Amino acid sequence: MEPIPFGFRQIDYVIAVAETGSTAAAARLVNVSQPSVSLAVSRLEETLGQPLFRRAAGQGMTPTAFGRRKLVEFRCLRAQMRALLATDDGSGALPPVLELGVFSTLGPRYVPALIRAFRTKLPGARLRLHEADLETLHDWLESGRIDLALVYDFGAVADVEMVPLIDVPPYALVAGDHPLATRQSVDLATLLRDPLILVNLPQSRDYFLSVIQSRGLTAEIALETGSTEMLRSMVASGLGVGLLATRLPYRTTYDGGEVAHLTLEDPVPAHRVALARPARLPGTWVARAFEEVAGEVFARLK
Repeated sequence: MEPIPFGFRQIDYVIAVAETGSTAAAARLVNVSQPSVSLAVSRLEETLGQPLFRRAAGQGMTPTAFGRRKLVEFRCLRAQMRALLATDDGSGALPPVLELGVFSTLGPRYVPALIRAFRTKLPGARLRLHEADLETLHDWLESGRIDLALVYDFGAVADVEMVPLIDVPPYALVAGDHPLATRQSVDLATLLRDPLILVNLPQSRDYFLSVIQSRGLTAEIALETGSTEMLRSMVASGLGVGLLATRLPYRTTYDGGEVAHLTLEDPVPAHRVALARPARLPGTWVARAFEEVAGEVFARLK
Protein backbone atom coordinates (compact mmCIF):
# COMPACT_ATOMS: atom_id res chain seq x y z
CA MET A 1 0.00 0.00 0.00
CA GLU A 2 1.45 3.36 -1.03
CA PRO A 3 1.62 5.80 1.92
CA ILE A 4 -0.24 9.11 1.80
CA PRO A 5 2.42 11.82 1.42
CA PHE A 6 0.83 14.35 3.79
CA GLY A 7 -1.30 14.45 6.94
CA PHE A 8 -4.16 16.39 8.45
CA ARG A 9 -1.88 18.90 10.14
CA GLN A 10 -0.56 19.95 6.74
CA ILE A 11 -4.13 20.28 5.46
CA ASP A 12 -4.93 22.47 8.47
CA TYR A 13 -1.95 24.68 7.60
CA VAL A 14 -3.12 25.10 4.01
CA ILE A 15 -6.66 25.98 5.12
CA ALA A 16 -5.21 28.49 7.59
CA VAL A 17 -3.24 30.18 4.79
CA ALA A 18 -6.41 30.45 2.73
CA GLU A 19 -8.29 32.00 5.67
CA THR A 20 -5.57 34.46 6.71
CA GLY A 21 -3.87 35.30 3.41
CA SER A 22 -0.27 34.63 4.45
CA THR A 23 1.98 31.97 5.94
CA ALA A 24 2.93 34.27 8.83
CA ALA A 25 -0.68 34.86 9.89
CA ALA A 26 -1.49 31.18 9.35
CA ALA A 27 1.41 30.18 11.60
CA ARG A 28 0.04 32.38 14.39
CA LEU A 29 -3.43 30.91 13.89
CA VAL A 30 -2.31 27.28 14.16
CA ASN A 31 0.49 28.03 16.66
CA VAL A 32 3.46 26.69 14.69
CA SER A 33 6.48 28.28 13.02
CA GLN A 34 6.14 30.06 9.69
CA PRO A 35 8.67 27.72 7.98
CA SER A 36 6.50 24.75 8.97
CA VAL A 37 3.51 26.29 7.22
CA SER A 38 5.52 27.30 4.15
CA LEU A 39 7.01 23.82 3.87
CA ALA A 40 3.57 22.18 4.18
CA VAL A 41 2.16 24.35 1.39
CA SER A 42 5.17 23.72 -0.87
CA ARG A 43 5.05 19.95 -0.36
CA LEU A 44 1.33 19.80 -1.04
CA GLU A 45 1.75 21.83 -4.22
CA GLU A 46 4.61 19.54 -5.27
CA THR A 47 2.49 16.45 -4.60
CA LEU A 48 -0.54 17.81 -6.44
CA GLY A 49 1.52 19.16 -9.32
CA GLN A 50 -0.07 22.61 -9.35
CA PRO A 51 0.11 25.77 -7.23
CA LEU A 52 -2.59 26.14 -4.59
CA PHE A 53 -1.89 29.85 -4.07
CA ARG A 54 -0.94 32.87 -6.10
CA ARG A 55 1.86 34.89 -4.48
CA ALA A 56 1.92 38.64 -5.13
CA ALA A 57 4.09 41.21 -3.39
CA GLY A 58 2.02 43.31 -1.04
CA GLN A 59 -1.13 41.25 -1.69
CA GLY A 60 -0.39 38.11 0.28
CA MET A 61 -1.44 34.65 -0.88
CA THR A 62 -4.76 34.03 -2.61
CA PRO A 63 -6.03 30.62 -3.78
CA THR A 64 -5.73 29.80 -7.47
CA ALA A 65 -8.74 28.31 -9.25
CA PHE A 66 -7.18 24.89 -8.65
CA GLY A 67 -6.54 25.83 -5.03
CA ARG A 68 -10.16 26.86 -4.47
CA ARG A 69 -11.34 23.47 -5.71
CA LYS A 70 -8.86 21.64 -3.51
CA LEU A 71 -9.75 23.74 -0.46
CA VAL A 72 -13.37 22.61 -0.75
CA GLU A 73 -12.14 19.00 -0.77
CA PHE A 74 -9.74 19.63 2.14
CA ARG A 75 -12.51 21.14 4.27
CA CYS A 76 -14.85 18.27 3.44
CA LEU A 77 -12.11 15.82 4.40
CA ARG A 78 -11.53 17.62 7.69
CA ALA A 79 -15.26 17.59 8.48
CA GLN A 80 -15.43 13.87 7.75
CA MET A 81 -12.43 13.22 10.01
CA ARG A 82 -14.06 15.20 12.85
CA ALA A 83 -17.13 13.03 12.48
CA LEU A 84 -15.02 9.87 12.38
CA LEU A 85 -13.09 10.74 15.55
CA ALA A 86 -16.19 11.78 17.47
CA THR A 87 -18.14 9.20 19.49
CA ASP A 88 -21.88 9.02 19.92
CA ASP A 89 -21.60 9.77 23.65
CA GLY A 90 -18.93 12.45 23.43
CA SER A 91 -16.34 10.33 25.26
CA GLY A 92 -13.66 10.59 22.58
CA ALA A 93 -10.13 11.68 23.36
CA LEU A 94 -10.48 14.98 21.51
CA PRO A 95 -12.60 17.78 23.04
CA PRO A 96 -15.76 18.27 20.97
CA VAL A 97 -15.82 21.40 18.81
CA LEU A 98 -18.82 22.93 17.06
CA GLU A 99 -18.24 25.31 14.16
CA LEU A 100 -21.40 27.45 14.17
CA GLY A 101 -22.28 29.89 11.43
CA VAL A 102 -24.61 32.78 12.24
CA PHE A 103 -26.51 35.14 9.98
CA SER A 104 -25.41 38.55 11.20
CA THR A 105 -28.85 40.02 12.01
CA LEU A 106 -29.89 36.93 14.02
CA GLY A 107 -26.79 36.66 16.18
CA PRO A 108 -27.36 39.31 18.88
CA ARG A 109 -30.98 38.23 19.41
CA TYR A 110 -30.58 34.46 19.74
CA VAL A 111 -26.96 33.29 19.91
CA PRO A 112 -26.05 34.22 23.54
CA ALA A 113 -28.95 32.12 24.88
CA LEU A 114 -28.00 29.25 22.57
CA ILE A 115 -24.37 29.30 23.73
CA ARG A 116 -25.39 29.41 27.38
CA ALA A 117 -27.72 26.42 26.99
CA PHE A 118 -25.15 24.53 24.91
CA ARG A 119 -22.45 24.99 27.55
CA THR A 120 -24.85 23.83 30.25
CA LYS A 121 -25.61 20.66 28.29
CA LEU A 122 -22.00 20.01 27.22
CA PRO A 123 -19.62 21.77 29.65
CA GLY A 124 -16.49 20.42 27.95
CA ALA A 125 -17.44 21.37 24.41
CA ARG A 126 -15.97 24.29 22.48
CA LEU A 127 -17.94 26.50 20.11
CA ARG A 128 -16.50 28.78 17.44
CA LEU A 129 -18.68 31.43 15.81
CA HIS A 130 -18.53 32.38 12.13
CA GLU A 131 -20.72 35.38 11.23
CA ALA A 132 -21.62 36.10 7.61
CA ASP A 133 -24.45 36.70 5.17
CA LEU A 134 -26.70 33.84 4.03
CA GLU A 135 -24.91 33.15 0.75
CA THR A 136 -21.52 32.86 2.44
CA LEU A 137 -22.91 30.63 5.19
CA HIS A 138 -24.38 28.25 2.61
CA ASP A 139 -20.99 28.07 0.86
CA TRP A 140 -19.27 27.31 4.18
CA LEU A 141 -21.78 24.55 4.93
CA GLU A 142 -21.26 22.92 1.56
CA SER A 143 -17.46 23.10 1.88
CA GLY A 144 -17.45 21.69 5.43
CA ARG A 145 -15.98 24.81 7.03
CA ILE A 146 -18.90 24.98 9.49
CA ASP A 147 -21.14 22.28 11.00
CA LEU A 148 -24.38 24.25 11.36
CA ALA A 149 -25.69 27.74 10.65
CA LEU A 150 -28.43 29.81 12.28
CA VAL A 151 -30.21 31.39 9.32
CA TYR A 152 -33.48 32.55 7.84
CA ASP A 153 -35.02 29.84 5.67
CA PHE A 154 -35.77 31.52 2.35
CA GLY A 155 -36.38 28.29 0.46
CA ALA A 156 -34.55 25.24 -0.84
CA VAL A 157 -30.80 25.48 -1.23
CA ALA A 158 -28.78 22.73 -2.92
CA ASP A 159 -26.90 20.43 -0.53
CA VAL A 160 -28.32 22.16 2.57
CA GLU A 161 -31.05 20.85 4.88
CA MET A 162 -33.13 23.13 7.12
CA VAL A 163 -34.25 22.34 10.66
CA PRO A 164 -37.10 24.83 11.42
CA LEU A 165 -36.96 26.57 14.79
CA ILE A 166 -39.48 29.42 14.90
CA ASP A 167 -41.61 31.56 12.56
CA VAL A 168 -41.22 35.29 13.11
CA PRO A 169 -43.68 37.75 11.50
CA PRO A 170 -42.10 40.91 10.05
CA TYR A 171 -43.09 44.22 11.61
CA ALA A 172 -42.82 47.96 10.98
CA LEU A 173 -40.70 50.50 12.83
CA VAL A 174 -41.34 54.22 13.15
CA ALA A 175 -39.72 56.92 15.25
CA GLY A 176 -41.01 57.29 18.80
CA ASP A 177 -42.46 60.71 17.95
CA HIS A 178 -43.93 59.67 14.59
CA PRO A 179 -47.73 60.17 14.18
CA LEU A 180 -48.10 56.38 13.79
CA ALA A 181 -46.18 55.59 16.99
CA THR A 182 -49.32 55.56 19.14
CA ARG A 183 -50.90 52.83 17.02
CA GLN A 184 -50.57 49.08 17.55
CA SER A 185 -50.62 48.15 13.86
CA VAL A 186 -50.35 49.66 10.38
CA ASP A 187 -50.96 48.62 6.80
CA LEU A 188 -48.14 48.81 4.28
CA ALA A 189 -49.82 51.46 2.14
CA THR A 190 -50.01 53.84 5.11
CA LEU A 191 -46.47 53.03 6.28
CA LEU A 192 -44.98 53.64 2.84
CA ARG A 193 -46.23 57.20 2.66
CA ASP A 194 -42.86 57.81 4.34
CA PRO A 195 -39.50 56.89 2.77
CA LEU A 196 -38.34 53.38 3.62
CA ILE A 197 -35.03 52.30 5.17
CA LEU A 198 -33.97 48.74 4.26
CA VAL A 199 -31.48 46.18 5.44
CA ASN A 200 -29.57 45.55 2.23
CA LEU A 201 -28.26 42.06 3.02
CA PRO A 202 -28.90 39.43 0.32
CA GLN A 203 -32.34 37.79 0.57
CA SER A 204 -33.58 40.20 3.28
CA ARG A 205 -33.79 43.18 0.93
CA ASP A 206 -35.37 41.13 -1.86
CA TYR A 207 -37.88 39.61 0.57
CA PHE A 208 -39.26 42.95 1.74
CA LEU A 209 -39.32 44.44 -1.76
CA SER A 210 -41.22 41.40 -3.05
CA VAL A 211 -43.75 41.75 -0.22
CA ILE A 212 -44.28 45.41 -1.14
CA GLN A 213 -44.63 44.64 -4.85
CA SER A 214 -47.06 41.78 -4.16
CA ARG A 215 -49.41 44.32 -2.58
CA GLY A 216 -49.24 46.48 -5.71
CA LEU A 217 -47.26 49.13 -3.87
CA THR A 218 -44.00 50.98 -4.45
CA ALA A 219 -41.55 52.34 -1.90
CA GLU A 220 -39.28 55.35 -1.93
CA ILE A 221 -35.99 53.90 -0.64
CA ALA A 222 -34.42 56.55 1.58
CA LEU A 223 -31.38 54.63 2.83
CA GLU A 224 -29.95 51.12 2.99
CA THR A 225 -27.72 49.54 5.61
CA GLY A 226 -26.26 46.15 6.46
CA SER A 227 -26.89 46.64 10.19
CA THR A 228 -30.13 46.15 12.08
CA GLU A 229 -29.03 48.61 14.76
CA MET A 230 -28.09 51.23 12.16
CA LEU A 231 -31.57 50.89 10.64
CA ARG A 232 -33.20 51.33 14.05
CA SER A 233 -31.12 54.42 14.84
CA MET A 234 -31.92 56.01 11.48
CA VAL A 235 -35.62 55.33 11.96
CA ALA A 236 -35.47 56.86 15.46
CA SER A 237 -33.85 59.96 13.96
CA GLY A 238 -36.79 60.44 11.59
CA LEU A 239 -34.89 59.56 8.41
CA GLY A 240 -37.56 57.09 7.33
CA VAL A 241 -39.61 54.10 8.44
CA GLY A 242 -38.35 50.53 8.56
CA LEU A 243 -39.27 46.88 8.13
CA LEU A 244 -37.61 44.13 10.15
CA ALA A 245 -38.11 40.48 11.05
CA THR A 246 -35.74 40.15 14.01
CA ARG A 247 -37.84 40.72 17.13
CA LEU A 248 -36.06 42.85 19.72
CA PRO A 249 -37.38 43.34 23.27
CA TYR A 250 -36.37 47.00 23.58
CA ARG A 251 -37.24 50.32 21.96
CA THR A 252 -34.14 52.46 22.71
CA THR A 253 -31.50 52.81 19.97
CA TYR A 254 -27.72 53.12 20.28
CA ASP A 255 -27.84 56.90 20.05
CA GLY A 256 -30.57 57.22 22.71
CA GLY A 257 -33.50 57.54 20.31
CA GLU A 258 -36.78 55.64 20.50
CA VAL A 259 -38.63 53.51 17.98
CA ALA A 260 -42.12 52.04 18.03
CA HIS A 261 -42.90 48.53 16.75
CA LEU A 262 -46.13 48.13 14.77
CA THR A 263 -47.77 44.90 13.65
CA LEU A 264 -48.33 44.72 9.90
CA GLU A 265 -52.02 44.44 9.03
CA ASP A 266 -51.27 43.00 5.58
CA PRO A 267 -51.08 39.20 5.18
CA VAL A 268 -47.28 39.02 5.10
CA PRO A 269 -45.51 35.62 5.23
CA ALA A 270 -43.40 35.06 8.31
CA HIS A 271 -39.64 34.70 8.34
CA ARG A 272 -38.63 31.20 9.41
CA VAL A 273 -35.56 30.94 11.63
CA ALA A 274 -33.81 27.61 11.08
CA LEU A 275 -30.65 25.63 11.61
CA ALA A 276 -29.02 24.81 8.30
CA ARG A 277 -26.85 21.72 8.02
CA PRO A 278 -24.92 20.20 5.10
CA ALA A 279 -26.91 17.46 3.40
CA ARG A 280 -23.94 15.52 2.03
CA LEU A 281 -21.53 15.67 4.97
CA PRO A 282 -21.82 13.49 8.07
CA GLY A 283 -23.05 15.31 11.17
CA THR A 284 -21.12 14.89 14.41
CA TRP A 285 -22.74 14.00 17.72
CA VAL A 286 -21.93 17.47 19.03
CA ALA A 287 -23.84 19.02 16.09
CA ARG A 288 -26.82 16.79 16.88
CA ALA A 289 -26.59 17.84 20.53
CA PHE A 290 -26.64 21.51 19.49
CA GLU A 291 -29.73 20.89 17.35
CA GLU A 292 -31.50 19.49 20.41
CA VAL A 293 -30.44 22.50 22.50
CA ALA A 294 -31.65 24.91 19.81
CA GLY A 295 -35.01 23.16 19.65
CA GLU A 296 -35.43 23.51 23.41
CA VAL A 297 -34.39 27.19 23.47
CA PHE A 298 -36.69 28.22 20.63
CA ALA A 299 -39.61 26.19 22.02
CA ARG A 300 -39.56 28.52 25.03
CA LEU A 301 -39.78 31.54 22.72
CA LYS A 302 -42.96 30.43 20.94
